[in-house]
Amino acid sequence: MNDQPDTAVVEMLVELACRAPSVHNSQPWRWIYSEHVLDLYTDSSRVLGAIDPTERQMVMSCGAALDHLQKAAAANRWTTEIDLLPTPGAPDHLARVRFVHDAHPRSHEFDLLTAINRRYSDRRAFGPVPSNRDLTRYLGQEHYGTEMTVLSTESKETLAKASTLSASVRKYDATYQAEIRWWAGHAFRSGGIPPEALTNRADASRVQVGRVFPEPHRVAATVTHEPVEDESTVVLLETSSDERLDWLQSGRAMSAFLLAATADGLATCPLTHMTEQSGSRRLVESLAARTGVAQVLIRVGKPMIGSPPPRTPRHAVASVLSAPARATNRRRS
Repeated sequence: MNDQPDTAVVEMLVELACRAPSVHNSQPWRWIYSEHVLDLYTDSSRVLGAIDPTERQMVMSCGAALDHLQKAAAANRWTTEIDLLPTPGAPDHLARVRFVHDAHPRSHEFDLLTAINRRYSDRRAFGPVPSNRDLTRYLGQEHYGTEMTVLSTESKETLAKASTLSASVRKYDATYQAEIRWWAGHAFRSGGIPPEALTNRADASRVQVGRVFPEPHRVAATVTHEPVEDESTVVLLETSSDERLDWLQSGRAMSAFLLAATADGLATCPLTHMTEQSGSRRLVESLAARTGVAQVLIRVGKPMIGSPPPRTPRHAVASVLSAPARATNRRRS
């Protein structure tokens, strides 16, 4: 039995990792596999300069991919040893991963592997979280240095104010508006949110805490069984500071929560727009039990009846992973 994964295994794991959510499906990651070590880097060519000028959401997106990789590896019997920010002076080098073939996956690990392929960001209204679901257990022991708060129903009014404030600040920001129109509502091979994954303005208005997207020409078909108002619960993830390591760790925690919720049959949608502006971010932070820095909110609830939106496109593995060629003999047919 090989004690290190071959290139084909690494390709499979990276492909699963890249199913992670990223800011407007920008997929801002690069992977290099060499000498049995897998390195994760940010791809600065995919930073959203107006939406994410500090690269915070880009790093969070990569953190989510790193957690997806770890979950996929565990289900395939690989333990991952991860060094974070391993190269001083190289902030784009986020992680170094080594593999040990000694994992003993249980049924839950296989459930999470299935969730990687099932999870998507659902921007529609949700039904309420069933009373027998305990959201606080979804992070398990994997808090990654974050604090999670399950916000009360009464918090929705403050969140709606934060969402409105964020939108109003950006309303006449031409650079932001041009950038979000580029990334949302178009079908590019280079990424972005396809129009079918967005909702029309009437359906979007039901989710008062959602980001305001330009209404595309094509949207997902309206489901008649949707509730009039969104009945989701919102979860807040915070960190003690606001450094690159905090962003990376909050992305890992976000991924852990999303996959556990998906495995438990719930619909999810990360929300970052309320943490992009200082005013709306302070409103969000006022809702937490502890003093911390708000990194991301997650809307979670019972999925609606009907077909989910189509998958958002992902890059081919070969375009994001540099690895040795497979040691196989190939014959022309």
